[in-house]
Amino acid sequence: MYTYPAPPATVSGGTTVEIHHLLKTPSLIARRVRTLAAQRYIADVLLRGRFTAVGGAILYETGEPITTDDSPEAVAPGGSYPKTTASGGELAAAKTTKWGQDIPVFDEAIARLGINPVERAFTKLVNQSVKFVDSAALGVIASKITQTFNATGAGAPGAWTDGDAIVEGALLAKAKVTALDEGYDPNTIVLKDEQWAKAVARLNAAGLLPREAGNPLITGIWPQALGLTWLSSNHTPSGNPLLVDADQLGGMADEEIGGPGYTRAGDGVGVETKAIRDDDHDGYNLRARRVTVPVVLEPNAGIIITNTGL
Repeated sequence: MYTYPAPPATVSGGTTVEIHHLLKTPSLIARRVRTLAAQRYIADVLLRGRFTAVGGAILYETGEPITTDDSPEAVAPGGSYPKTTASGGELAAAKTTKWGQDIPVFDEAIARLGINPVERAFTKLVNQSVKFVDSAALGVIASKITQTFNATGAGAPGAWTDGDAIVEGALLAKAKVTALDEGYDPNTIVLKDEQWAKAVARLNAAGLLPREAGNPLITGIWPQALGLTWLSSNHTPSGNPLLVDADQLGGMADEEIGGPGYTRAGDGVGVETKAIRDDDHDGYNLRARRVTVPVVLEPNAGIIITNTGL
Protein backbone atom coordinates (compact mmCIF):
# COMPACT_ATOMS: atom_id res chain seq x y z
CA MET A 1 0.00 0.00 0.00
CA TYR A 2 1.37 3.38 -0.95
CA THR A 3 1.32 6.19 1.55
CA TYR A 4 1.17 9.77 0.40
CA PRO A 5 2.99 11.98 1.01
CA ALA A 6 6.21 10.88 2.65
CA PRO A 7 9.33 12.81 3.70
CA PRO A 8 11.50 13.99 0.81
CA ALA A 9 14.60 12.09 -0.19
CA THR A 10 17.57 12.57 2.12
CA VAL A 11 21.17 11.45 2.10
CA SER A 12 23.62 12.44 4.79
CA GLY A 13 27.21 12.62 5.98
CA GLY A 14 30.40 11.29 4.44
CA THR A 15 33.81 12.64 3.53
CA THR A 16 34.56 13.97 0.05
CA VAL A 17 36.15 10.64 -0.89
CA GLU A 18 33.10 8.73 0.37
CA ILE A 19 30.74 11.01 -1.54
CA HIS A 20 32.64 10.47 -4.81
CA HIS A 21 32.60 6.72 -4.16
CA LEU A 22 28.86 6.90 -3.55
CA LEU A 23 28.25 8.69 -6.83
CA LYS A 24 30.28 6.11 -8.78
CA THR A 25 28.44 3.09 -7.35
CA PRO A 26 24.84 2.56 -8.58
CA SER A 27 23.93 0.15 -5.76
CA LEU A 28 25.04 2.69 -3.16
CA ILE A 29 23.09 5.46 -4.86
CA ALA A 30 19.99 3.26 -4.73
CA ARG A 31 20.54 2.54 -1.04
CA ARG A 32 21.28 6.11 -0.07
CA VAL A 33 18.38 7.69 -1.97
CA ARG A 34 15.86 4.97 -1.32
CA THR A 35 13.56 7.60 0.14
CA LEU A 36 13.08 8.81 -3.43
CA ALA A 37 10.47 6.05 -3.71
CA ALA A 38 8.95 7.11 -0.41
CA GLN A 39 8.16 10.50 -1.96
CA ARG A 40 5.02 8.84 -3.24
CA TYR A 41 3.38 10.00 -6.40
CA ILE A 42 -0.31 10.63 -5.84
CA ALA A 43 -0.72 9.02 -9.28
CA ASP A 44 0.39 5.70 -7.76
CA VAL A 45 -2.11 6.10 -4.92
CA LEU A 46 -5.07 6.65 -7.24
CA LEU A 47 -3.91 4.19 -9.91
CA ARG A 48 -2.84 1.32 -7.69
CA GLY A 49 -2.45 -1.33 -10.37
CA ARG A 50 1.15 -2.20 -11.25
CA PHE A 51 1.57 -2.94 -14.94
CA THR A 52 4.63 -3.58 -17.07
CA ALA A 53 4.81 -1.92 -20.46
CA VAL A 54 6.81 -3.75 -23.15
CA GLY A 55 8.05 -2.28 -26.41
CA GLY A 56 6.99 1.24 -25.53
CA ALA A 57 3.28 0.58 -25.03
CA ILE A 58 0.68 -1.44 -23.19
CA LEU A 59 -2.55 -3.00 -24.47
CA TYR A 60 -5.42 -3.22 -22.02
CA GLU A 61 -9.18 -3.69 -21.83
CA THR A 62 -11.41 -1.01 -20.41
CA GLY A 63 -15.02 -1.18 -19.29
CA GLU A 64 -15.03 -4.96 -18.86
CA PRO A 65 -18.43 -6.23 -17.61
CA ILE A 66 -18.40 -7.81 -14.15
CA THR A 67 -21.14 -10.29 -15.04
CA THR A 68 -21.43 -13.19 -17.47
CA ASP A 69 -23.44 -12.94 -20.69
CA ASP A 70 -26.30 -15.15 -19.46
CA SER A 71 -28.41 -15.57 -16.36
CA PRO A 72 -27.97 -18.66 -14.14
CA GLU A 73 -30.37 -21.56 -14.74
CA ALA A 74 -31.95 -24.06 -12.39
CA VAL A 75 -29.91 -27.27 -12.24
CA ALA A 76 -31.67 -30.55 -11.37
CA PRO A 77 -29.91 -33.05 -9.08
CA GLY A 78 -27.26 -34.79 -11.16
CA GLY A 79 -27.87 -32.43 -14.05
CA SER A 80 -25.28 -30.55 -16.09
CA TYR A 81 -24.53 -26.91 -15.55
CA PRO A 82 -25.16 -24.63 -18.53
CA LYS A 83 -22.12 -23.04 -20.11
CA THR A 84 -21.87 -19.31 -20.64
CA THR A 85 -19.37 -16.75 -21.87
CA ALA A 86 -17.86 -13.62 -20.36
CA SER A 87 -17.42 -10.63 -22.65
CA GLY A 88 -14.27 -8.59 -22.47
CA GLY A 89 -13.94 -4.84 -22.47
CA GLU A 90 -12.96 -2.45 -25.21
CA LEU A 91 -9.33 -2.86 -26.29
CA ALA A 92 -7.15 0.23 -25.89
CA ALA A 93 -3.46 1.07 -26.08
CA ALA A 94 -1.29 3.52 -24.21
CA LYS A 95 2.22 4.62 -25.15
CA THR A 96 4.87 5.13 -22.49
CA THR A 97 6.84 8.35 -22.19
CA LYS A 98 10.30 8.78 -20.73
CA TRP A 99 10.24 11.73 -18.34
CA GLY A 100 13.52 12.81 -16.80
CA GLN A 101 16.03 15.53 -15.99
CA ASP A 102 19.71 16.05 -15.19
CA ILE A 103 21.18 18.39 -12.58
CA PRO A 104 24.93 19.17 -12.63
CA VAL A 105 26.85 19.02 -9.35
CA PHE A 106 30.48 20.11 -9.47
CA ASP A 107 33.48 18.89 -7.47
CA GLU A 108 33.89 22.34 -5.89
CA ALA A 109 30.39 22.16 -4.39
CA ILE A 110 31.05 18.68 -2.96
CA ALA A 111 34.41 19.74 -1.52
CA ARG A 112 32.93 22.82 0.12
CA LEU A 113 29.48 21.61 1.18
CA GLY A 114 29.84 17.83 1.40
CA ILE A 115 26.76 15.75 0.62
CA ASN A 116 24.40 18.75 0.76
CA PRO A 117 24.45 19.67 -2.97
CA VAL A 118 23.88 16.02 -3.88
CA GLU A 119 20.96 15.80 -1.45
CA ARG A 120 19.37 18.99 -2.75
CA ALA A 121 19.84 17.96 -6.37
CA PHE A 122 18.15 14.57 -5.94
CA THR A 123 15.34 16.11 -3.88
CA LYS A 124 14.65 18.71 -6.58
CA LEU A 125 14.71 16.05 -9.29
CA VAL A 126 12.20 13.93 -7.40
CA ASN A 127 9.94 16.85 -6.53
CA GLN A 128 9.79 17.95 -10.16
CA SER A 129 9.20 14.38 -11.35
CA VAL A 130 6.37 13.96 -8.84
CA LYS A 131 4.81 17.24 -9.90
CA PHE A 132 5.00 16.49 -13.61
CA VAL A 133 3.96 12.83 -13.57
CA ASP A 134 1.16 13.53 -11.10
CA SER A 135 -0.16 16.38 -13.24
CA ALA A 136 -0.14 14.17 -16.32
CA ALA A 137 -1.80 11.23 -14.56
CA LEU A 138 -4.45 13.35 -12.85
CA GLY A 139 -5.18 15.01 -16.18
CA VAL A 140 -5.78 11.60 -17.75
CA ILE A 141 -7.99 10.55 -14.83
CA ALA A 142 -10.06 13.74 -15.00
CA SER A 143 -10.51 13.38 -18.78
CA LYS A 144 -11.57 9.73 -18.58
CA ILE A 145 -14.11 10.11 -15.76
CA THR A 146 -17.41 11.25 -17.26
CA GLN A 147 -19.75 10.83 -14.29
CA THR A 148 -20.52 13.95 -12.29
CA PHE A 149 -22.44 14.77 -9.13
CA ASN A 150 -23.77 18.30 -8.68
CA ALA A 151 -23.49 19.24 -5.01
CA THR A 152 -26.12 21.96 -5.48
CA GLY A 153 -28.42 19.99 -7.77
CA ALA A 154 -31.90 18.68 -7.05
CA GLY A 155 -31.91 16.44 -3.98
CA ALA A 156 -28.33 17.43 -3.11
CA PRO A 157 -27.40 19.17 0.16
CA GLY A 158 -25.92 22.29 -1.48
CA ALA A 159 -22.46 23.82 -1.26
CA TRP A 160 -20.06 22.26 1.23
CA THR A 161 -20.32 25.09 3.74
CA ASP A 162 -20.46 22.82 6.80
CA GLY A 163 -19.68 19.28 7.88
CA ASP A 164 -23.22 17.98 7.36
CA ALA A 165 -23.31 19.17 3.74
CA ILE A 166 -19.91 17.57 3.08
CA VAL A 167 -21.04 14.26 4.58
CA GLU A 168 -24.29 14.14 2.63
CA GLY A 169 -22.71 15.31 -0.62
CA ALA A 170 -19.79 12.88 -0.48
CA LEU A 171 -22.03 9.94 0.39
CA LEU A 172 -24.55 10.79 -2.34
CA ALA A 173 -21.72 10.99 -4.89
CA LYS A 174 -20.41 7.65 -3.66
CA ALA A 175 -23.93 6.17 -3.90
CA LYS A 176 -24.16 7.26 -7.53
CA VAL A 177 -21.08 5.16 -8.30
CA THR A 178 -22.16 2.11 -6.27
CA ALA A 179 -25.64 2.31 -7.86
CA LEU A 180 -24.08 1.32 -11.19
CA ASP A 181 -23.89 -2.17 -9.64
CA GLU A 182 -20.55 -2.80 -11.31
CA GLY A 183 -18.70 -3.64 -8.12
CA TYR A 184 -17.12 -0.23 -7.52
CA ASP A 185 -16.71 1.11 -4.00
CA PRO A 186 -15.12 4.60 -3.97
CA ASN A 187 -12.52 4.86 -1.22
CA THR A 188 -10.43 7.95 -2.03
CA ILE A 189 -11.23 11.61 -2.59
CA VAL A 190 -8.75 14.16 -3.93
CA LEU A 191 -9.05 17.91 -3.50
CA LYS A 192 -6.76 20.85 -4.11
CA ASP A 193 -4.81 21.93 -1.03
CA GLU A 194 -7.03 24.91 -0.23
CA GLN A 195 -10.21 22.89 -0.75
CA TRP A 196 -8.85 20.11 1.45
CA ALA A 197 -8.04 22.57 4.23
CA LYS A 198 -11.59 23.94 4.21
CA ALA A 199 -13.25 20.53 3.99
CA VAL A 200 -11.19 18.95 6.77
CA ALA A 201 -11.65 21.97 9.03
CA ARG A 202 -15.44 21.76 8.57
CA LEU A 203 -15.48 18.02 9.17
CA ASN A 204 -13.48 18.60 12.33
CA ALA A 205 -15.80 21.40 13.50
CA ALA A 206 -18.74 19.05 13.04
CA GLY A 207 -17.03 16.49 15.30
CA LEU A 208 -16.65 13.98 12.47
CA LEU A 209 -12.90 13.43 12.90
CA PRO A 210 -11.16 11.64 15.78
CA ARG A 211 -10.42 14.00 18.67
CA GLU A 212 -6.83 12.86 19.18
CA ALA A 213 -5.34 9.77 17.51
CA GLY A 214 -5.94 9.99 13.76
CA ASN A 215 -6.95 13.66 13.77
CA PRO A 216 -5.08 15.20 10.80
CA LEU A 217 -4.95 18.59 12.51
CA ILE A 218 -2.78 16.99 15.21
CA THR A 219 -0.95 14.17 13.45
CA GLY A 220 -0.61 15.60 9.94
CA ILE A 221 -1.67 12.29 8.38
CA TRP A 222 -4.40 11.96 5.79
CA PRO A 223 -7.76 11.56 7.52
CA GLN A 224 -10.11 8.62 7.15
CA ALA A 225 -13.71 9.80 7.20
CA LEU A 226 -16.90 8.36 5.71
CA GLY A 227 -14.92 5.33 4.56
CA LEU A 228 -12.78 7.61 2.38
CA THR A 229 -9.15 8.67 2.47
CA TRP A 230 -9.02 12.45 2.01
CA LEU A 231 -6.01 13.46 -0.08
CA SER A 232 -4.88 16.82 -1.39
CA SER A 233 -2.77 17.76 -4.38
CA ASN A 234 -2.31 20.99 -6.27
CA HIS A 235 -1.16 18.92 -9.23
CA THR A 236 -4.73 18.06 -10.19
CA PRO A 237 -5.97 20.06 -13.19
CA SER A 238 -9.56 19.73 -11.99
CA GLY A 239 -11.02 22.44 -9.79
CA ASN A 240 -13.53 19.89 -8.53
CA PRO A 241 -13.00 17.03 -6.06
CA LEU A 242 -12.38 13.60 -7.60
CA LEU A 243 -13.94 10.59 -5.86
CA VAL A 244 -12.57 7.23 -7.04
CA ASP A 245 -12.31 3.55 -6.28
CA ALA A 246 -8.52 3.53 -6.27
CA ASP A 247 -8.41 -0.28 -6.24
CA GLN A 248 -10.21 -0.58 -9.58
CA LEU A 249 -9.67 2.72 -11.40
CA GLY A 250 -6.47 1.62 -13.11
CA GLY A 251 -2.71 1.57 -12.70
CA MET A 252 0.64 2.96 -13.75
CA ALA A 253 2.43 1.04 -16.50
CA ASP A 254 6.18 1.39 -16.04
CA GLU A 255 8.68 0.26 -18.66
CA GLU A 256 12.17 -0.83 -17.69
CA ILE A 257 14.34 0.20 -20.61
CA GLY A 258 17.60 -0.60 -18.86
CA GLY A 259 20.97 0.97 -19.53
CA PRO A 260 24.30 0.78 -17.66
CA GLY A 261 24.46 2.63 -14.37
CA TYR A 262 20.72 3.03 -13.85
CA THR A 263 19.17 1.76 -10.66
CA ARG A 264 15.64 1.86 -9.30
CA ALA A 265 15.19 3.86 -6.14
CA GLY A 266 12.69 1.53 -4.49
CA ASP A 267 9.96 -1.05 -4.92
CA GLY A 268 6.81 -0.50 -6.90
CA VAL A 269 7.54 2.94 -8.31
CA GLY A 270 9.77 2.88 -11.39
CA VAL A 271 11.93 5.90 -10.60
CA GLU A 272 15.46 5.32 -11.90
CA THR A 273 18.53 7.31 -10.88
CA LYS A 274 22.04 7.63 -12.21
CA ALA A 275 25.14 9.69 -11.49
CA ILE A 276 27.11 10.40 -14.69
CA ARG A 277 30.73 11.58 -14.29
CA ASP A 278 31.52 14.65 -16.41
CA ASP A 279 35.31 14.95 -16.37
CA ASP A 280 35.27 17.80 -18.91
CA HIS A 281 33.57 20.00 -16.31
CA ASP A 282 34.82 18.38 -13.07
CA GLY A 283 31.46 17.25 -11.83
CA TYR A 284 28.51 14.91 -12.16
CA ASN A 285 25.18 14.97 -13.95
CA LEU A 286 22.65 13.57 -11.48
CA ARG A 287 19.69 12.08 -13.28
CA ALA A 288 16.21 10.88 -12.34
CA ARG A 289 13.83 9.42 -14.89
CA ARG A 290 10.58 7.51 -15.06
CA VAL A 291 9.31 5.67 -18.13
CA THR A 292 5.61 5.25 -17.56
CA VAL A 293 2.05 5.89 -18.69
CA PRO A 294 -1.14 6.20 -16.61
CA VAL A 295 -3.79 3.65 -17.51
CA VAL A 296 -7.45 4.15 -16.58
CA LEU A 297 -9.15 0.76 -16.83
CA GLU A 298 -12.53 1.60 -15.33
CA PRO A 299 -13.71 5.20 -15.88
CA ASN A 300 -16.97 4.39 -14.08
CA ALA A 301 -14.98 3.75 -10.89
CA GLY A 302 -14.76 7.51 -10.39
CA ILE A 303 -16.95 10.58 -10.25
CA ILE A 304 -16.33 14.35 -10.31
CA ILE A 305 -18.14 16.38 -7.64
CA THR A 306 -19.11 19.83 -8.96
CA ASN A 307 -20.31 23.05 -7.34
CA THR A 308 -19.02 22.28 -3.85
CA GLY A 309 -18.21 25.95 -3.30
CA LEU A 310 -14.84 25.07 -1.76
